[in-house]
This record gives sequence, structure tokens and C-alpha cells, in this order.
Amino acid sequence: MAFSDTNPGELLQVSGGYWQACALHAGAMLDVFSPLADGPMEAGPLAARLGCEARALGMLLDALCAMGLLGKSGGAYALQGAAARYLVKSSPGYIGFIIRHHHRLMASWARLPEAVRTGEPVRRSDAAKDEGREDFLMGMYNLASAIAPGLVKSLDLGGAAALLDLGGGPGTYAVHFCLANPGLRATVFDLPTSEAFARDVAARHGVGDRVDFVAGNYLEDELPGGFDVAWLSQILHAQSPEECGTIIAKAARALKPGGLLFIHEFLLDDAMDGPLFPALFSLNMLLGTQSGQSYSGGQLRAMLAAAGFKDVTRLDFKGPNDSGILRAVAG
Repeated sequence: MAFSDTNPGELLQVSGGYWQACALHAGAMLDVFSPLADGPMEAGPLAARLGCEARALGMLLDALCAMGLLGKSGGAYALQGAAARYLVKSSPGYIGFIIRHHHRLMASWARLPEAVRTGEPVRRSDAAKDEGREDFLMGMYNLASAIAPGLVKSLDLGGAAALLDLGGGPGTYAVHFCLANPGLRATVFDLPTSEAFARDVAARHGVGDRVDFVAGNYLEDELPGGFDVAWLSQILHAQSPEECGTIIAKAARALKPGGLLFIHEFLLDDAMDGPLFPALFSLNMLLGTQSGQSYSGGQLRAMLAAAGFKDVTRLDFKGPNDSGILRAVAG
């Protein structure tokens, strides 16, 4: 992106952009939108229902109106289109979990100068906190649910019978691969804290009998084997290059000869200076991990080659936030 060199307005807009983000986060954290699905409400009754101070809530609601998420008539607030579709908990398109997860990242982003000075993470993992873990896992479910149904239909699995969803969290991709491939059985390999979420998601989509869960740590434990396909979605960016090499090598051993491996990541250009979201996401990994970062397609190709994979290709797919997919064949 390029900024005007004749007017500082664009720079100031970016500098203060977190104000809107914080208002949206507050709306999601307080869940001001869900009660409005029953009809318009004034600030007072809504504050009583949510356990908020009425004047303060009214100020937040007015800001959300100015952002186009709510409308106001006669003192009553009502949902607008995007809020009704994406911010009401009962809506199939609800993305509030990922917004709540973003809220939990805010404090660490304010400490970015410290992280750059020291090279050390400043964010403590929320994995041990039930509420934070739910927001993270179901946030990943929110994001994957938006692209998985269409994406899995575009991938040719070559009649695969067994798929490994490595680090699959709530198992969103495993579920949709099974839905798109009736003869497929999937295994989600992830930490034990993900199991309940993954089993619930699989059961909700009617494939609980075709999605297995194996608890483990893919850096420390060996993976189960005999798979035709391995799917690695958004797990490598949390690891160092050496750790990524370890994970890819383990995935190679988990595959049958000629098996397929797909890596789905936010991909940087080989110069590492764009696109914007993967470049910013690298900073997010700096804040929260010891050695994680976004990787370029070239870096991942080299890791795949070192693990014995061949026929490495980048698929004609561009997901939200410049995510891409590499396909490779096990040697």
C-alpha cells in the first residue's frame, strides 16, 4: 500500500484505526447484537439485560450506528445487515468468536516496540484458559467455515480413503473434506484440549462416525501413519523454520508412497515484503511465539524438497488475507 505524500490524513486514519476495532470488539465481547435479533431496543432496557451502565452502553451503540452496524430510530437501536448476519450468535454466519480472539490480541500489539527491541514474544498463551481457548478454536472454525465448503470441492484427492488433518483444531476442514468425499475417513491430530470441540463440530455436521481424533503434540510425538492425504492448514506459521522442517518430515512418514500433502498458509512473496496481511501476520507471530513467522512459497518449497516431496506446485487459489495452497507428492 502507498500513502499520500501531500496529505497526512491516510496515515492518521491508519494510526487511529484501532478505535473502530475496539468498538467492534466491545460489541462482540458484550454480545450487544444478539438481543437485538428479537427486535429494536432502547439503551436502557438493553443495558439492564446485558449488565451494563446505560449511558456508557448508549455511547457504544451510537458508535456502532456510525459504523453502519446498527440503526437508530426513536431512541431504539436495530441491527443492520452485516451485524444481523455475522454478529448474532444464533446466525449460521456468526463470526463473533474470531472477533473476540482478536480482542484478546490487542494488549500484545500495544507492546510491539518492546517485542521488536528484544526479539522475544510478549503475549502469554491463552491455551490454558477455557474462555480464551474456546474463542480461539471456534474463531478458527469461523474462519475455516467461510472458505472450506468451496475449497475442498476444488481439491482433487485422487479417490483418497484416509486423510490426516494435522493440527486441525476443531476439525472444520476434516469435516468438509468428508462431506465433499463420501468415501473418505479423516483423522484430526491435535492437542487434547481440542478434542471436545472437534467431536462436537463433526457431530453437528453429521460426520461424527467418519472423523477420528488423535491427541498429541506434532512437534514431540510421532504421527499415526497410512494416510493418502495430509492437510496442514495454518500451523507452520507458529513454528521456526527448523520446526517446520520437522513437521513436514513427520507428515511425509505419515503418508503412503505417492500420497498428497497440502499446505495452506498466508504466503509471503519471495522478497518477504508483501502482501500486506502475511507481512503483518508475521508481526503477530513475533508477539505470541518464540520463532514463528509467515513464510514465502519459496521457503516452503525448499522445506518440502528437503523432506523428499516432489512435484511441488502452488494451486490456483487465493483465500482471504492472501492465503495460498501448495500441493506436493510424497516420494
